[in-house]
Amino acid sequence: MVGVISPAAGDALARFLAHKSALDNASDNTISAYRRDLTDFLTFLTLHREEPQGWAPLMAVGVADMRSWMARERSGGLSPRSLARKLSAVKSFYRWLAEREGCDPTAVLATRAPKFQAKLPRPLSEESAKQVIETVEFQSQEDWIGARDTAVVTLLYGCGLRVSEALGLKRKDAPLPAALRVVGKGDKERVVPVLDAARDAVDHYIKLCPHILSADDALFRGARGRALNPRIVQKVMQQTRQQLGLPASATPHAMRHSFATHLLSAGGDLRAIQELLGHASLSTTQAYTHVDTARLMEVYNKTHPKA
Repeated sequence: MVGVISPAAGDALARFLAHKSALDNASDNTISAYRRDLTDFLTFLTLHREEPQGWAPLMAVGVADMRSWMARERSGGLSPRSLARKLSAVKSFYRWLAEREGCDPTAVLATRAPKFQAKLPRPLSEESAKQVIETVEFQSQEDWIGARDTAVVTLLYGCGLRVSEALGLKRKDAPLPAALRVVGKGDKERVVPVLDAARDAVDHYIKLCPHILSADDALFRGARGRALNPRIVQKVMQQTRQQLGLPASATPHAMRHSFATHLLSAGGDLRAIQELLGHASLSTTQAYTHVDTARLMEVYNKTHPKA
């Protein structure tokens, strides 16, 4: 499909992605998503108009074009959530085009995203989170691997780290300090407090790890000594939740959700939780207030005599 995109459109896309990567510090995953979504959109324009989209046609996208594109996407079975994500990428691209080339992006920017029910985070209960940490080591027959998995999961729950952030730690980061500097999405740095339980779990893993690591080597290693792959963490978590009879939503990322939700339930400040999670926008963190309210109402409906 890439072959039907004109050189002009391809050049614009390449320069836009370079801009997002260099100036906006977008992650590799974000850049890949932009490339995929925009290639799809530019390919649609070429096929829809039955001609290559040079500069002039590219900058003359109208309301009819946008409606046709959205209708095509919906008829192809794309969910409202996924279409909203694609539309966001297209709008970002046309804002950039407007700034660089002076085109009128009104038709694109005025296109309304389809409504969808935002998915709420699905945290584990406090007891389930504790059981996961206590059980995850038993998924391996090797003590050092079990200690490794316990250390990773404890960091996810105890510090609210993303899997990529935990696996991004270096050998020189341990022993873990009382406050750990973490580089998250978009190379944004934040400081998170480290619980004694997380520090002890990492120390125990290092004591048992058979691999010799230099200061800049990844802290967590796979069975053959390479940097630990996130898919291994996902697999271990899957085995653990099956053993405990937990739902499929009990993923590694759910441990981070649990960290935030349990802090909020204990009276944590929303703005402070935003800082701990590394969310760029408070609106992202506010999803946890809906989770907390939903859980409160569930308890109310089950226990209140007049419910």
